Amino acid sequence: MVATIILAGIIFGFMAFVIGKQIKKAKNGESGCGCGCSGCSSANACHGIKIKQK
Repeated sequence: MVATIILAGIIFGFMAFVIGKQIKKAKNGESGCGCGCSGCSSANACHGIKIKQK
């Protein structure tokens, strides 16, 4: 019983850390995937980048 509570606390703590990190990155204007947006097909959806069509 105690081990289950400790394990649940660790898992929820890790989830809170990851969510907090994603919120901080979003507030700083960083991308969520960690990659550059130059080759990303979804760059327009993330950052509103206008893609020139030929």
